[in-house]
Amino acid sequence: MGFLALWTDSLRALLRDKGVALLVFGAPVLYGFFYPWFYGSEVVQRVPVAVVVQDTSGLARQMLRFAQASPRIDPQLVTGDEGEARQALLRGEVMGYALIPRGLKRDVVRGADVVVPVYANGAYPLASKQVQYGFAEAFGTVSAGVELRRLQAGGQSALQAAASRSPVNAQAVALFNPTEGYGAFVVAAVAVLILQQTLLMGGALFTGTLREQGQAHAGGRVWLARLLALCVPGWLAGLFYFGWIFIWQDYPHGGNPAGALALLAVFVPAVVGCACLLGWWLADRERALQVALFTSIPLAFLGGFTWPVEALPEPLQWLRWLSPSTAGIQASLRLNQMGAPLAAALPHLLWLASVAAVAWGAVLWLGRRRPA
Repeated sequence: MGFLALWTDSLRALLRDKGVALLVFGAPVLYGFFYPWFYGSEVVQRVPVAVVVQDTSGLARQMLRFAQASPRIDPQLVTGDEGEARQALLRGEVMGYALIPRGLKRDVVRGADVVVPVYANGAYPLASKQVQYGFAEAFGTVSAGVELRRLQAGGQSALQAAASRSPVNAQAVALFNPTEGYGAFVVAAVAVLILQQTLLMGGALFTGTLREQGQAHAGGRVWLARLLALCVPGWLAGLFYFGWIFIWQDYPHGGNPAGALALLAVFVPAVVGCACLLGWWLADRERALQVALFTSIPLAFLGGFTWPVEALPEPLQWLRWLSPSTAGIQASLRLNQMGAPLAAALPHLLWLASVAAVAWGAVLWLGRRRPA
């Protein structure tokens, strides 16, 4: 048979195996639609909170109104008893509370330093952040108004008072994640891991099946055709994610399209080579799927985006590079989200190319060996 015929025959073998076809063709599509759905809101808003109001002044009521108007928090409990608010926090009814103390206006008029404590449930970092920011913005706005009136009472005009209170202003610009959303942060990186794990499980399943059926020792040309056939769904899934899912979900994308194509050109063969080696080693269809399935969570932590790499034990900092997803995630974030030039991701691309060359060489050598 000619090489093209071997390649098309390998593609047909992939499609005939329902388990492999579902993993390498169907799973990326399903993940592409449903995984980002959980992060569709991007930013946590209207977090339920409580406000403990122990002061009866108009200033305290104004602070409460500003807290109720904040898009970040939703005061669902207004009480004068701090114990009641704390119990609501412990029951999970609210994610935090602020305490407006007695004598608030009196201390403000006297010019004393006034502190309004804010307590948030640190077990939920995203919600806790919104609680802290929401109360800080609401109470900070009230505080700014008080300071402006004080300066105007001292003889300054409204413009002079604004300039005196804030002579230097800062403008925050979120680079590479304009919405500052969690989905744009996590899905862009996890997408690379999804591409790897679906292809890793499918490739290992395919190779394990060949080992079970005694078709693994088929020569170098046959295995080269099989490897290239396995690359096809990987490249298609990569184009589907980089070229459509990121656009559909409005994630940062398209920073360096040529670089993203170069990444897929080396990342997919590296994963395919590792998948075939894993399937060859396990030599069992079901076992290959089971082993590959339970590597997803550890590889996510080793990828360097959910957990600081410096916090990992030093051996893991070296071993994590054995997974193509480590270099793939770092290169993808640079090329797709940050729009970095190809040179910025070149070390990662070269590493992936090296992994692909070694893995493919090992698979071709194993394929040419005569069975014992």
